[in-house]
Amino acid sequence: MSKYANLFSAFQLGSLELPNRAVLSPMTRTSAEQSGLANERMVRYYTRFAKGGFGLIITEGIYPDAANSRSYDNQPGIANDAQAESWRPVVQAVQREGGKIIAQLMHAGALVQHDGFTPIAPSAVKPVGTMLEDHGGSGDFAVPKAMTQEEIRKAIDGFAQAAHRAKQVGFDGVEVHAANGYLLDQFITDYTNHRTDDYGGSTERRIRIVVEVLEAIRAVVGPDFVVGVRISQGKVNDFHHKWANGAADAKIIFEKLSAASPSYIHTTEYKAFAPAFAEGEPTLAELAKRYSRLPVIANGKLGEPERAEHLLETGDADLVAIGTSALVNPDWVNKVREGEVLNHFDHRFLHPIATLKEEEVVI
Repeated sequence: MSKYANLFSAFQLGSLELPNRAVLSPMTRTSAEQSGLANERMVRYYTRFAKGGFGLIITEGIYPDAANSRSYDNQPGIANDAQAESWRPVVQAVQREGGKIIAQLMHAGALVQHDGFTPIAPSAVKPVGTMLEDHGGSGDFAVPKAMTQEEIRKAIDGFAQAAHRAKQVGFDGVEVHAANGYLLDQFITDYTNHRTDDYGGSTERRIRIVVEVLEAIRAVVGPDFVVGVRISQGKVNDFHHKWANGAADAKIIFEKLSAASPSYIHTTEYKAFAPAFAEGEPTLAELAKRYSRLPVIANGKLGEPERAEHLLETGDADLVAIGTSALVNPDWVNKVREGEVLNHFDHRFLHPIATLKEEEVVI
């Protein structure tokens, strides 16, 4: 325990009392029913992380509305009451094991990998890169339709209503997914946002929709419900992207987000401990901490407990989110506490698509 004193210390995240600083990172799993309903294997999947010692679990991205927010086939939704109710057994199972669980709300925007509707986005800009084969896609992305002001308002309301449903079925909080190239990140990113209205142009305007989503959610869930927001520079389809104005953009983004009163900010980078921009400069988590003055969760290659502990010790972050290392070590927290050897991640656990069919192998 003394070797990782920070990692195994308790933390108060808004209204949530957490027994340690280890968080299960949200990871796309595409394991729901085609209808978007959560199922029994998802109950087993999330419960094993609670049993494995994770004090806080953040779900995979859940689509908030039925109109055009779903990114993947077999992605879970919370766009209606039936989908919301299907999550109740997952939530209750995790909580029975002493864990807390947060629903991540994710709108695809232009990053759609299935047939069914025309993608919408800030501007009619074709996403760079190609679809993700790990999650059933192939070939180029379609050119999305530029959103009208009315569609922006509907998307914001969709996030708010999804958050309300999540609270109703017992989730301990929600996280707004404004990272990794999905809709809200498409507004933040300069080359995917060519708008000339109040949602485009300067960094202050490009972050506006995220602020309004957070404000709309807070209005329906109340002041005590945990509401977080995830932010990144890189994207699933543009891994190495950096904000054009570096730390100046970070200052604007994190100060604007802080003003909307989220409970925390969750930064994700390829390496959470690496400088966000130039060598010798702060990490993205440190910049989030500096400019938001909020609790910060850091994600990115922190599966080695020494790295996680160091990030917490320096004060760059308050919690650490463990991703791929947790897939092969669902009991990562318990193993680290007991000094046991961790399994190394093997990419075969994500092929051919990121379902749970190999979950019994991961022990």
